[in-house]
Amino acid sequence: MEDFPVNRKIIHVDMDAFYASVEQLDNPELRGKAVAVGGGSERGVVSAASYEARKFGVRSAMAGGLARKLCPELIFVKTRFERYREISAQIREVFYEYTDLVEPLSLDEAYLDVTQNKKGNPSASLIAKEIRAKIKDKTGLNASAGISINKFIAKVASDINKPNGQKTIGPEEVIAFLEDLDIRKFYGVGKVTAEKMYQLGIFTGKDLKTKSIEFLNEKFGKSGAYYYHVVRGIHTSQVKPDRIRKSLGAERTFSENISSEIFMIERLENIAEEIERRMKKSDVAGKTVTLKIKYSDFTLKTRSKTLPYYIRSKEVILETARELLFQEKMENSVRLLGITLANLNTEERDQKVSEDKVIAVQLKFDF
Repeated sequence: MEDFPVNRKIIHVDMDAFYASVEQLDNPELRGKAVAVGGGSERGVVSAASYEARKFGVRSAMAGGLARKLCPELIFVKTRFERYREISAQIREVFYEYTDLVEPLSLDEAYLDVTQNKKGNPSASLIAKEIRAKIKDKTGLNASAGISINKFIAKVASDINKPNGQKTIGPEEVIAFLEDLDIRKFYGVGKVTAEKMYQLGIFTGKDLKTKSIEFLNEKFGKSGAYYYHVVRGIHTSQVKPDRIRKSLGAERTFSENISSEIFMIERLENIAEEIERRMKKSDVAGKTVTLKIKYSDFTLKTRSKTLPYYIRSKEVILETARELLFQEKMENSVRLLGITLANLNTEERDQKVSEDKVIAVQLKFDF
């Protein structure tokens, strides 16, 4: 067997029909029906399609007119990127419970390196299962996952048991898996490249593996070396976090709008308690408290206050959130409340403590 790196445990998480699933989640009347997000106008293009629509051949990037011909009963809905970003942020918070090595590819997919993780769990497959369950519990949406030794194989594997499934390709399975894989399934091989490979007699990974790196460079230019290595299970690209965590928050959407300030304080207390728990778990603290209020008419308002010291105790978080709540008169009944703690001390170590409000933190993340 040829050598390939086996020292990483990579998960690729991919939400199932994300935009369309969010629309079906928020509008129960759309559930079980063929839904296209975007593409409703004559020149419109479909941004996403539900699995019910995909059965008719409707796909993302397809012209709306063609989609309508393929599926006459197709229901078009407008894109709501603010809503998609909101849920994407909730999903990423789940990822950060396990590792800070998170590389988002888009709102609905990301790579996670869990070789060393915050749970101390040696099984990447079990971690992926937990993450998918938490996403379902937190958002009501399904996610699929691929688990393997590098990003390339994890990405390919995540598509195998979609929707709402996962696939693990262990180190000892990599070579056989790649040799049997249809060339169209190789991440990075598009329709045009696949047709060119067919003309060269390359239909599977095994066929690709017979070609020399010189041959592939000649036929495919700079991509030749990439194809040569990935078919041998070699892909050394690391999971690259797009940011150091700069904030941590939690929010609650209510089943019924609330107008009582007493009820709002009760909800904020629960949120503050959740933030305290997560701040302690991540071993960080922050200075800036932001209160998020979404009214029943979907108007969104935020209010912030920066303190002269680091905090993470629920009492201080709640005290500051209460102050922000009463800063202005309520405009309407409220459907969502949230608190975010930002300006974190992720770049400062060994802070001196003073009373229980000032939190000394030295990050101790296991990578």
